[in-house]
Amino acid sequence: MFLKPPSAVLDPGGTVRYPAGVERLDPEGEVALVIGRRASGVSPEEALDYVAGVTAFDDMSARNWQKSDGQWARAKGFDTFAPFGPYVALGLSPLDLALELRVNGETRQRARSSQMHFGPAFLVSHVSRHMTLEPGDVIATGTPAGIAPLEPGDQVEVEVEGVGVLRHSIGARES
Repeated sequence: MFLKPPSAVLDPGGTVRYPAGVERLDPEGEVALVIGRRASGVSPEEALDYVAGVTAFDDMSARNWQKSDGQWARAKGFDTFAPFGPYVALGLSPLDLALELRVNGETRQRARSSQMHFGPAFLVSHVSRHMTLEPGDVIATGTPAGIAPLEPGDQVEVEVEGVGVLRHSIGARES
């Protein structure tokens, strides 16, 4: 588990910053669960009752910082490193949704949420056993194989079945 700060959130259609010092910036397309009511210590059997809806998420990651820091706060928490949306599909079951990430129209990741290592019910239960989840909290559920580095100007799309397409671009390298 790791947390992203509110300053990492990026609206759909926005531009992800490419911070100075980042040597490799990767997108990670994910299905995200939006919590609908307070959850603390919930069982896997009841966990999905606490999910209001589903959205698309891109877990942007600065790989060199992820490897060098030994923890992931900086590598994944930089401003704009959490694009999500474009909508929250209320009541949509997260159990078997198609997920696809495209860069400049080329598919890099494709999977179904049912193929993920940890299922949605496990994740909500697990997180709720360590911290109280509040309405509006977002849990990204993990990414399939296929990540590859981004370049400035790239156009990224994360599509989740029943949600739509999250689009964003990659900004110029900062100095």
